[in-house]
Order: sequence, then C-alpha cells, then structure tokens
Amino acid sequence: MGRDLALIIPEIAVLLTAVGALIAEMLRQPRISLIIAVIGLVVGTGLTLRLLGTDTTVFGGSFRIDTLSIWAKLILLPATVLSMLLARVDVRGSAREGTVYSLLIFSTLGALVLAGAGDTMFLVLGALLTGLATFALVAYPDTDPATEAAMKFFVFASVTTAIMIFGLSYWFGASGSTLIADLPSMDTMPLAVILGFVAVVVGLGYKASLVPFHFWAPDAYEGAPLSIAAYLSVVPKIGALFALTQVVRHLPPETGWAAVMAGLAVLSMTYGYLAALVQDNVIRLLAYSSIAQSGYFLLGILAVGSSELALPSIILFAAAYAAMNLGAFAVAAIAGRTLNDFSGLGRSRPLIAIAMVVFLLSLVGIPPLAGFVGKFLLFAAAIDVQFTWLAVVAIINSALSLAVYLRIVVPMYRGGDSASMRESRRTLTWSRNRHLTPADKLCCATSDPASQPPTSDHRQQQRHERPGYTTY
Repeated sequence: MGRDLALIIPEIAVLLTAVGALIAEMLRQPRISLIIAVIGLVVGTGLTLRLLGTDTTVFGGSFRIDTLSIWAKLILLPATVLSMLLARVDVRGSAREGTVYSLLIFSTLGALVLAGAGDTMFLVLGALLTGLATFALVAYPDTDPATEAAMKFFVFASVTTAIMIFGLSYWFGASGSTLIADLPSMDTMPLAVILGFVAVVVGLGYKASLVPFHFWAPDAYEGAPLSIAAYLSVVPKIGALFALTQVVRHLPPETGWAAVMAGLAVLSMTYGYLAALVQDNVIRLLAYSSIAQSGYFLLGILAVGSSELALPSIILFAAAYAAMNLGAFAVAAIAGRTLNDFSGLGRSRPLIAIAMVVFLLSLVGIPPLAGFVGKFLLFAAAIDVQFTWLAVVAIINSALSLAVYLRIVVPMYRGGDSASMRESRRTLTWSRNRHLTPADKLCCATSDPASQPPTSDHRQQQRHERPGYTTY
C-alpha cells in the first residue's frame, strides 16, 4: 500500500490542492484560492518528473503509472495553470471566483484518472469527475447562452456515459474482470469486444468531441466563458484520448477496431474543417478546429500496439496542441470573438498578431513549428501500420486547415479598422465636438454621423455584437 501511495503522490497533491482552493473560497479569499491552485499544480508537476521512465501499476492493476499517464500529468497540469490564469480575467471579482479554480482542478483530476485508467471503473470515475465539474463551469456566467450550452452538455454527457457503462458490462460479462489488461482473454468473443468498444468510443468520443459525438462542443464553447472554452478544448479532450489509447492497446486486433478508429478520424478531420470554414465567430471556428484536431490523435491511437511511433506521436502532438490551442484562445480573449474584431490587429498590436500566426500555423503543421513534429510522427505511425490512405487524407485536411486559419490571419493584416477602433474614434470625435456651439453641432451632425454621441444602446450592441454564424 505504501508503494502504491508513493506512486500516486502527484494525484494526491492535485486532490489536496482542489480541497485547499475550495476551503479558501469558503473563507471568501479568492486570491488565496488562486495562489493555492497554482502552487499545488506546479508542485504536482514537479513530483511527476521523478516518475519519468516508470512503467507499472498500482492497486492490483487498477491504475497505471506509465508513459501515457506520466506525460498526461506533465501536459495537463501546466495547461490547467494557464487556463486558471486566463480564467482570472473572466471571473475576477465575481461571487464564486474561487469555486471556478477548484472546479478546474477537480476536472483535471478526472482527466488524469482517465489517462491512467487500468480498470473500467476508473473510466467511469474519470468521466463522471470531469463531467460534473465542467457542467458547472460552462453554466457559471448564468446567462441564457451559458445555461443552454450547459444543458446540452449535460444531456449529451448523461446519454453517452450511460451507453459507455452499459457497454462495459459486456466486457465484464465476457472476461469476468473489470481490468483492461484482461481484455485479450475475450479473443474468442469478438461480438462482446466490439459492442463494448463501440460503447466506450461513444463515452470517450463525446469528451474528445469526435464526430458524430461533437454536437455539444460549438455551443458549449461559445456559451461558456472564453477561458473555460479554452480549457474544454484541451484538458478533458486529451484525458479522454489518452484513456482511449489505454483501452485499445489491449484489444484483440482481429475485432477490427483499428478500422473504426480510421473512419472516425476521417469524419472528424474533414467535417471539423469544413464546418469551421463557414464560421464568422472565432470561438465557434476554434471549436470546429478542435473537433478536427481530435481526428489527428486517432492516427496515432490506431497504431498502438503495432508501431513504436504510436505513443511518442500521441504525446508530442498532445503537448503541441495544448500549447497552441490555449495560445489561440488567449489571443481571442484579447482581440475579440468575431473575425471583424481581428481586423487591423497586425497594425494595432503586432506582437499579439504574430503570436496568433505562430499558434495557428503550428496547428496546421507548418515546419519547423511544434505542430509539424507531432503531425509528422502521426502520419509516420499511420503509414507504419499500413494506413497510408489515412495519412494522405490527413495531409489533405491539413491543407484545408490552412484555408480555415487564414480566415483569421488575413483580416489581421488587411486594410480596415477593428470594431473597437471604430468605436473609439466615434467617441473621440463626439468628445471634441461637444464644446461647439449649437449651430456648429447641428452642422457637424448633418455632415458627419460619427459626431453623434455614442448611445448606451449602441455601446451595448457593440459589446454583445455577434455576427451570424452557421450551426451544425
């Protein structure tokens, strides 16, 4: 028992951090809650470093301490820290600021449980822990869009998790065990294997927003605070995909599960980018981009157990994706939610614009950026297991992704003013004209509409303006 507890010290540190942040919130000390959260997650990351190279299990094989689970902590804990710092902008001064920080940590703990699951019950535990926390986070603003998004999120989660639990009962009935390592014993029962696998794909595919289990994602991303959308696009997604990797490495290959992965990869990549191509709302565009990026993970997952490149490709791509996607959302938090908000950003804030270009081109996979290394290894892994056609489809979709991301990049360096700049000039013009005589004011008003004072209705419209978007 002592050995097992020593190996899960990082998870224990994360749990204690969540509890500490919650206690600070109960004492109405949100700043202390944030400090505890950041320090605790940094300590958890440091404790994980000593485990590098470990490959074992704890508690009778129920939880894995291996390459996937270790790197999940090294990727997801820093990603959670960045998400909390981004959330600080959204929730600072609100009634339950500290609650947001503690919920983020509890959700991350669920993602870590998923990534290290060695038992089907840990799949259920991780899914429930991430789900309950993220429902509340999406609904936190208490607005109509947030409430609607949270309800959709909840309904999808309830149905897909129920299906997963039902499917896991097939595996238990066929193998007589809940351990994932015992799945090879079902090689004589292919029907039970495939039914359970489909159910697991439904449950984890929903969290990873794989097509066709993605419908909740665009609405949830748009309705939630932007920092929460950034978090949803990275932490629960990577946790679910790592859990799927832990499952398929023990499935009998004769059941044809790799073909299922290949089909989902094509659907997710292609549909995600095609839907993103017609979005005017940057958050929805990034949501569909996130759906497409999930498809790339499957190239590495289908190679698990057959190619030495599988695990390195998944880990490297996950690290690059987490950093670049969080960076893109951070820029959106500064610039705005619509494509019009990015107009002229390259001139008004050149450093921010350059950072956005780097993030987006890395998501495309342009060398020598980080995303290129991850995608190159994913393509190589797929080719290594005779899925060359899938690698070709992925490369074509990468070219399509360039067209998607250029919809953000081009306005940044194209002529035209952003909405905020236009509003500022309008306000400045009115301020200069307010000291004129009545006759001069009348003259200015008839000749220049910009001289009119910005009304409260106009400012409200500017603040909440969201050009039309396409829903899929």
